[in-house]
Order: sequence, then C-alpha cells, then structure tokens
Amino acid sequence: MRILLVEDDKNTAGTLVKALRADGFTCDTTDTGEDAIQLTRLYQYDGIILDLMLPDMEGMELLRRLRSTKNQTPTIILSGLNGVSEKIRGLSAGADDYIEKPCNHKELIARLHAVVRRAMGYSDSKITLGRISINLQTKTAKTDGIPLKLTSKEYAILELLMLKKGHTLSKEAFLTHLYDERSEEPAQKIVDVFICKLRKKLQIALGTNHPYIETIWGRGYMLVNPDGEEPKIAIGSNG
Repeated sequence: MRILLVEDDKNTAGTLVKALRADGFTCDTTDTGEDAIQLTRLYQYDGIILDLMLPDMEGMELLRRLRSTKNQTPTIILSGLNGVSEKIRGLSAGADDYIEKPCNHKELIARLHAVVRRAMGYSDSKITLGRISINLQTKTAKTDGIPLKLTSKEYAILELLMLKKGHTLSKEAFLTHLYDERSEEPAQKIVDVFICKLRKKLQIALGTNHPYIETIWGRGYMLVNPDGEEPKIAIGSNG
C-alpha cells in the first residue's frame, strides 16, 4: 500500500517513514500542503498521514481542499494539538482518525491499517479468496492454511490484487504501489515478471494449472476465484 506523509518536521518525518517502510508500506513524504495536493493528483494513495502545522497552509485547510475535490483517501491527522475541540474540528473536516504527538509508531501503523481496510470495505485484517488468504497486518499469505513464501514485491502484488478483487489492475497501478518517489520507476515489463513468478508459486502451492491471476489483454491483470466462491472476510481472526 502507498502512503503519503505530510509532515514538516524532518526528524519526525524521517522516523515515521522508516517505520512505515519497515512495515511494508510504500511511502512518499512532503512538508507542504501545496506539494501534497500535487502528489495526490499524480498518484492514488491508500492513506494519508497529515500534520496540522504546515508552513504554507493549515492541515485542516489541506484536508478540506482534498475532500472538496472528492478525494476520499483515508486520512489520519497526527498533531501536537491535543484539545478536544481540535479533534472535533479534524474529524468534522473529513479525517478518519486523530492521533496526538508524540505517538507510538506501532499504534499509528495499526490505526493506519484499520482506516485503510475499512475504506476498502474490510472489517478485519484477514482476507480470503477461495484457497488463498492474506493477513494485512502481518503481511503474510497462505494457501489452504499453509504459509506461502513470497518476496516483498510478490506479497505487495498479491495484496493489491486481493484488495481490488474483481477489478482489472493496470501495470501502472502496480508500479504506483510498488515504488515510491525515492525509487527510479522501472519499465512496466517488470510487473509481468513479478506476476509470472507469483502465478507459478500459487499454482505449485495449490496443485492446479489454473492461473488465479488472469491476464486481461491490453488492460492488465485480475485476481479470480476458479471455484466461483465469493470472497470472505474473517471476523476477529489474526490469521
């Protein structure tokens, strides 16, 4: 998942980016509201972490501007302003959560997972499609309940396919979620390589020749369930 961190304190931003990337997030960062607006126009983010005290505009104003353009990206306000009135203002402006500084990084990441998956229609961290399941919290995958060994990029692709099940995803969409601003984005054919390796691992683990990941020629890839079952969301399971 790709996250935008809007934070003007370099020490705080550096620490948070390190924690987010260690947890498997792709993360972009900026210290101004205007840059944040431009980045949201360029990329489709799964979540935003927003400081309120920015040098060019108040974080509340940035949030209102995003919401006025129908940008509904799940947003967590992270601020040293800890009064009840500030929290009410933030939530009323369209924030999905409000966390006070200083914060526990594990708590922030847990809350980020929660607001992102709720926005995608999931109530729990475990998502199951047929014989495949993933755990968004632990970044792990299983087939028939048996752990599936994947690289970080292979897991990221499977996660995106599971979250967007039933939708055709373009190669650009995969690249957006696999590489952030610090990376030199590779050619689109790298997506074909990752998909090929992931597809083979699924076929071996499941003992089937069915691809599970179908190629939609000229458009991209889609995850399908050959058994025809509806995707299931496990309630109260930690995977």
